[in-house]
Amino acid sequence: MTTLRADHSLKLILGSGSPRRLELLAQLGVTPTAVRPPDIDEDARKGELPRDYVNRIAAEKAAAVEAGDGEVVLCADTTVALGRRIMGKPADAEEAGKFLNAMSGRRHKVITAVAVKRGERIWQKDVQSTVAMKRLSDAEVHAYIASDDWKGKAGGYAIQGPAGAFIPWINGSYTGIVGLPLTETAGLLTAAGFPLYTGDI
Repeated sequence: MTTLRADHSLKLILGSGSPRRLELLAQLGVTPTAVRPPDIDEDARKGELPRDYVNRIAAEKAAAVEAGDGEVVLCADTTVALGRRIMGKPADAEEAGKFLNAMSGRRHKVITAVAVKRGERIWQKDVQSTVAMKRLSDAEVHAYIASDDWKGKAGGYAIQGPAGAFIPWINGSYTGIVGLPLTETAGLLTAAGFPLYTGDI
């Protein structure tokens, strides 16, 4: 991956309306100049595998965000995969419950793809993590659904919320599971010439 020279005049555009991604970016000491979530079709294609799906969506998001000279665009997409099955954001509480029951007592993968665009170039990387979910009781599923924490979350849960009590073990990137793997994101931004770690020591 070629790395461009750091340009301190660059502005960062976050192509996501996710408050979690804003919070994770803040851990890198970065506040985007603007937030411009793109409006694209996020439906999976027939037979599309989860990793291919998130990489395609992240790239399409980046391509759809308008950016001028001196702007770097950061987009990401996260999905939960149970085998080859893509478990996106549930449409309603019933579907969220079905997702949780399907994952109960099993391991699944959380895949986040990150795409950074500067000019005509896009730098991209995906991160796969394995997550174990304990066997859930009906009471636990019903209480979690009633909390509404599942709304807008891939797979119908968020590890950083109440559902963290359902997750005894992970293998991979915690920040990737939340929605923005920081090590890889920092690497992509640096490759695109966006300055990180510029404070005086």
